[in-house]
Amino acid sequence: MTQELILDSNLEEQKNVARILYIVHALALVFSLGLLSVIPLIANYIKRPETQGSYLYSHHSWMIRSFWWFFVWAVVAAFFWIALWWVFGLGIFIAWVIGGLAWIWKAYRLLKGFFDLEKNQAMPG
Repeated sequence: MTQELILDSNLEEQKNVARILYIVHALALVFSLGLLSVIPLIANYIKRPETQGSYLYSHHSWMIRSFWWFFVWAVVAAFFWIALWWVFGLGIFIAWVIGGLAWIWKAYRLLKGFFDLEKNQAMPG
């Protein structure tokens, strides 16, 4: 049995866009704690329809879901920070734990997505 490799320049260009978006999401996570991830998020929403029917569509969806879940957990952390800061610093501690775990989780998702992109694998639903 032989396998045939078909190179599609458009698909390779779209893969490069996804690769760049993973990198920009990661840079935003490191240098702005995810606040500047809105910029690559907009690009994900713009570029995702162009990849309909390919494995790259799942990568854009993966980055979009990663952003929104990270945002939800950041809001939860902010709530604890604001609502419970006066209780002997308990709210600040809880906020740091939640925020730290959310940061680690998003970093994991970005790395997993980037590595699976390099292996030409789709991301799970």
